[in-house]
Amino acid sequence: MTTTTEYEDAAPRGHAQTGMRGVMLPVLIGTLTGAIFVTVFLALFHAPTPHGLPLGIVGAVDTVQARLDAQRPGAFTLTSFVDAQSATEAIRRREIYGAFLTNEGKVLVAGANGPSVTATVSQALQAQPVDVLPSSAGDTAGLSTFYAGFGVVLAGFLFGQISYGMAPLLPLRRRLLSIGIFGALNGVLVAGISSSLNALPGNVAVLALVVALVATAVAAATVTIIRLAGPVGTTISSVVLLILGNATGGGTLPVAYLPEWLQWASGVLPVGVGVRAIKGVSYFQNDGLATGLLVLAAWIAVCAGVLFLKDRRQPVTG
Repeated sequence: MTTTTEYEDAAPRGHAQTGMRGVMLPVLIGTLTGAIFVTVFLALFHAPTPHGLPLGIVGAVDTVQARLDAQRPGAFTLTSFVDAQSATEAIRRREIYGAFLTNEGKVLVAGANGPSVTATVSQALQAQPVDVLPSSAGDTAGLSTFYAGFGVVLAGFLFGQISYGMAPLLPLRRRLLSIGIFGALNGVLVAGISSSLNALPGNVAVLALVVALVATAVAAATVTIIRLAGPVGTTISSVVLLILGNATGGGTLPVAYLPEWLQWASGVLPVGVGVRAIKGVSYFQNDGLATGLLVLAAWIAVCAGVLFLKDRRQPVTG
C-alpha cells in the first residue's frame, strides 16, 4: 500500500495554505529569522572584546598582567616564554594569539588571525606589532575562512530544503547518496577555487576533505531536522546551523571574542570545528584538524542513524 508518511511529516505544505495563514505565516517566519540573524550578529560583534584571549610574555609577566587587568579585566590570559623563538612557535601552533617582548617593546602577532586580532593585541600592549605568520596574498583581510565556511553552510542548508521539497519520498539510501555526492562536490569545488585564488593556502586535498565533511554534516543535519520537525524544521535549522553556527564559527574573530557562555558552540556545531580545521590546515600546523574530522564525522553518523530509525518507524514508499 502506498503511503505518504514522510511527505506529511516533513515536506513543505505551502500548497495547502491558501488563506490568510498562507499570506502571513511566511511573513512572520521570514521576519523572525531575519531579526534573529541581525540580533545575534550585532549582539556578538557590534563591539567585540576578547575574553581570556591567550597571549605570551617574554619577560616580567606580573607587571604586564596588572596593566592589562586594569585596562580590560579578564580580556587576556598570559603565559610566560623564555625567548621570542619559543613564543613564535606557540603562535604558529595557535596556542597563543600574540607575544609581548618586554625588553624590545614589540608584540609578535599572526596576521593570519586577521587585522582585528592584531589591532586588539597591539593596542592593549601599546607596542609595535611584528607579523610572524602573515596571511596569504589572496587573503589580506583574513576573512577567507569565514566566507568559505558561510558559503558551505548556506549551501548545505539550501540542499536540505531542496532535498525534501523536490523529493519528499526519496528512499533513505538514495537520500544519503545525494548528501554524500553534494558534500564531495562542495569539497572539491571550494578547495579548488580557494587554492586557485590563494585564499586558503593549505594542502588542497586536506582542505577538500574538511570542506566536504562540513558540507555533508550541515546537509545531513538540515535533512534530519526537517524530517523530525516537519516544515518548522527549516526555520530551526536556519537558526541553529546558519545563524548560530556562523556567528560562533570563529571565521571573523577567534572564539575568545565570544561570551564565555557561548564559546561551547564553536566546538560543537559543524561550522565552528570546520573553520578551525580549515584555518589550521592553511596556517597553523593543522591545529584543530583531528578534532574537526572526528566531530564532523560524528554529526554525519548520528544524522544517518536518526534518519534510519525514523524511516524504520515510519516507512516511506511511493
